[in-house]
Amino acid sequence: MKFSKEFKEAVLHLSESEKDKLLIRLLKKDENLVNRLYFELIDDQTVDDHRLKMESRVKERAEEITHFAKSLNHLKMLTRYLSGEISEHVRITKDKFGEVSLNLLMLNTLLQHSQKLYKKSTQIQARKFSLYVIVRTYRTLLLIDKMHENLHMEFEEDLHQLGNLIADKPILMHFALQNGLDVNWLITNEIPEDITQYHKDLKAQGFLR
Repeated sequence: MKFSKEFKEAVLHLSESEKDKLLIRLLKKDENLVNRLYFELIDDQTVDDHRLKMESRVKERAEEITHFAKSLNHLKMLTRYLSGEISEHVRITKDKFGEVSLNLLMLNTLLQHSQKLYKKSTQIQARKFSLYVIVRTYRTLLLIDKMHENLHMEFEEDLHQLGNLIADKPILMHFALQNGLDVNWLITNEIPEDITQYHKDLKAQGFLR
């Protein structure tokens, strides 16, 4: 939402007590803002502390939902909630590193424990879940590409594992190839320099849907 210059000036000229009242009213309506301000102003734990907690949470929940899910379609639905928790962590802490590492941990844990689900799910269910994994993988590669290249090595082990897990599942590998995802990028930690444009071109051609 854009505010006019006149509106901004009017708000800035409110009395301190009026500003305080407005701030409290606005905070009551925005839980995400409250959590972010609490982290920035009061919380004595660092971003790394919160990331470590989320790592335990992601690994535990990813294992739980793969065992609980009745099919890959069900797993995809349950994964959205876990993905939402990661997104909330990133919104509150601005943890760009964790946005990558936690998503890689989630994908790797899901794929490690979903072999049985692949065997008993329909082709359509397998396609939908596989596409979810592929889209998420591309998104993670794009995030890494935006980081300083010195940080890329930090994700080498997790990327290598993800590449091998995708390659070990014939159906998932089929859809990866179909959507232009080369697992060698992951296994060797060599993300193409033009990955952003490559990804845009794929979507423009109707892939990743």
